[in-house]
Formats: sequence, C-alpha cells, structure tokens
Amino acid sequence: MATQNTRSIARFMMAPSVILLLIWMIVPLAMTLWFSFQNYNLLDPTNVSFGGLFNYRYFLTDPAFLTSIVNTLLLVVGVLIITVIGGILIALLIDQPIFGQGIVRILVISPFFVMPPVAALVWKNMIMHPGYGVFADISRFFGLQPVDWFAQFPLLSIIIIVAWQWLPFATLILLTALQSLDGEQKEAAEMDGANFLSRFWYLTLPHMSRAITVVILIQTIFLLGVYAEILVTTNGGPGYASTNLPFLIYRTALLGYDVGGASAGGVIAIILANIVAFFLMRAVGKNLDK
Repeated sequence: MATQNTRSIARFMMAPSVILLLIWMIVPLAMTLWFSFQNYNLLDPTNVSFGGLFNYRYFLTDPAFLTSIVNTLLLVVGVLIITVIGGILIALLIDQPIFGQGIVRILVISPFFVMPPVAALVWKNMIMHPGYGVFADISRFFGLQPVDWFAQFPLLSIIIIVAWQWLPFATLILLTALQSLDGEQKEAAEMDGANFLSRFWYLTLPHMSRAITVVILIQTIFLLGVYAEILVTTNGGPGYASTNLPFLIYRTALLGYDVGGASAGGVIAIILANIVAFFLMRAVGKNLDK
C-alpha cells in the first residue's frame, strides 16, 4: 500500500511539470498546423482566409523543395561520415597514454561548446575567407590559387563547419565505448598474434557498434535542423546550392512573408523527420538488442 501511495504522490507532484511541457509543445504545433491551412501573408496580416491544401501544394511543387531535400540528406550523410570516421580515429589516438592526456581531451571536445553562429563566423572570416583566411594562406604558400569556398563549394563548406562542431560529441561517445573494452580481450588477441588492424576490425569496431549507432541517431535528429551555419555563411546560396529544408522554410516565412506556406513546410519537415527517426529507432533497437 505504501508503494502505491508513493507512486500516486509522485504522479501528483510531476503532473504540473508534465502538463506545462505538453502545453509548451502542443500549442506551437497546433498553431503551425492551423496556419498551414490559412492564406496568411505578413504584408497583409489582416486578410486571413482558409486556403485548404493550397499551401501544401505550393510548397511541394516549389522547384527549391526537391533541391532542399537533397541538400538536407547530403548534409546529414556528409557530416555523419566525417564525424563517425574522424571520431573513431581521434578516440583511438587520445586513448593512448600520452603526456597531458587530460588537457588534450579537453581541447578535443571544446569545439562542441562553441555556439553555431560563432563557429560559422570564425570559419567564414578566419579560415575559409578567399583573401586572408588560413586556407588561402596555405594555398598561396604552395603556389596555388586560393579557393572561394562559399562560392565554389557552398554545401561542402557547410558540411565541414557542422562536422567540426559535432566531431567532439562523436569522439566523446566513442571514446567512452572504447574505454569500456575489456583489457583482457586485447591481451588475448595480442597473444594470439593479431596485429593492430585485425584487433581493430574484429574486436574494437564490433564493440563500438552500439556507440556508433547512438551517435548516428542523435546527430541525425539534430542535423535535420541545421540552420544558423547556413544563415551566417552562404545564406542558402549561391541560388539554392546550400539551402536545406529548414532554411527553405525560413526563406518562405521571413523573406517571402508567407506564413501559411512556411507553416505547411514546417508540418512537412516534422513528418519527414519523424519518418527518419522511426527507421533510425528501429535500427538502434535491433543493434542494442544484440
């Protein structure tokens, strides 16, 4: 009986926070859904009328829609490849006994705490700038023509910046998994004559598979909403070359003043994100059950 009373009291005490959280989530979602069926333009906010599915048809038939979907997928996949492979390599490196190991690990994870707009500005003005950036200086040192990254390779530039931000997160998770590997297994493999590559491929990598799956899941959810880096650096251009789905919604709402169309795009983005999350969760569940 005491246990039942304790549970009831716990539910009663948690109820206000849960209700506030639900309101905080549901009200904006409901308003977005309502606006997606309205003809609502910021240039004439007093003239609001029911538009039915017009906003959805308009957004889905926009020539930039498919481009933004492709760019979103390329951005997510590109960042995942860099962060997972780079995270594994860096985790293997800093797991070795080296002088100042603690300081090195702090330096490795420090980029994760830099705000996205600040990181994008640093990369834009100090590293990738075609005139006085670090990459330009390196190119001139070797007698090469500096590359205007944000004009010639806009999406690749965004991928590099976002990957730099998320690499510490992947490294930290993968390093934790690496350190949980039983040392006796490593010693047994060494005694059996297995070289480093064999030990990595047949022992270390399978042990890290769950951590890799978690990294992919968490990063994918956040990478589907990348926005600040694009706004600060390329502004979605040239043209739509670096426009992903969240930035297309921003363009529709605040540059095109079309709240109805942007709301429809937001609903579509939510549906697509949930589809991706569903399949990723299934993949994670299968991997974690092994």
